[in-house]
Amino acid sequence: MRSITSCYIEKAIKVSDSYCSWPSINQAYISPNHVPSTPNTITCIYKAKTSPQTRLFITLTWCNISQGLSIKVSDNLNRISESYHLKNNKGNKGFKACNSEIEVIWDVSNAEFINGSPEPNSKYSLIVLVDSRICFILGDNIEEQHEKADPSFNLISRTETFIANTVYSTKARFCESGLAHDILIKCCNGGELCVSIDKKEVFQVKRLKWNFRGNQIIFLDGLLVDMMWDLHDWVFKQTNGRAVFMFRTRSGFDSRLWLEEKSGCLEHSDKGRGHEFSLLICACKNPR
Repeated sequence: MRSITSCYIEKAIKVSDSYCSWPSINQAYISPNHVPSTPNTITCIYKAKTSPQTRLFITLTWCNISQGLSIKVSDNLNRISESYHLKNNKGNKGFKACNSEIEVIWDVSNAEFINGSPEPNSKYSLIVLVDSRICFILGDNIEEQHEKADPSFNLISRTETFIANTVYSTKARFCESGLAHDILIKCCNGGELCVSIDKKEVFQVKRLKWNFRGNQIIFLDGLLVDMMWDLHDWVFKQTNGRAVFMFRTRSGFDSRLWLEEKSGCLEHSDKGRGHEFSLLICACKNPR
């Protein structure tokens, strides 16, 4: 009997390495024919192990230069937790969360950014201690006393929000051992959706007035990746239109899609098993 995984792979679009080009890991490929798009906010969720039996979720939200960085720590993604704004470019902040003492040490005073992104690319550091033990380190500007720390954590979710644009570019690594892939999404006013990975167009959707929601399976780095889109509001609303594009890895044993419909748009669902990483791209026609 054929495995479920092999059935999925046959129907999935395969992104061949022969088409791939690997520029700088922190900068997505942008065709010279397209205007670069810059996210207004970037939210990353990391899963960190504080002990063999305990894990915490650390959520970082990078906003534009005037709003800076905020952080929240929780032991359950479905539970509402308090968000703390890190106002200055450098400092430390302590608070209590998940029955633990949390300390955040950060320095973005000399950080370098690419193409106006709110997320720093280099020359910055962010450290999270849980009950005086380092469980999370981010950045390349780490002080000597913290260099020997080896915390266990991984990125499980990334959300990028864009304002008033139709071309969205980013990079994403879908597994720890994989390479960072360039992703380019074009939502044309003429009613077409084009998705490219590593300079190769993997699929195109025409007549979005009829195909404003849909999904496609992509086979990438030995993984099945669901790509789904919801363009209903973008297509049918003149001012407050919103487009949502979602990528997420899944195991071959998942029998249904990893998203559920809620209030007319697609949202994350954590009911499935085997999911390791998700990328969510939100686009709004205006800031409101």
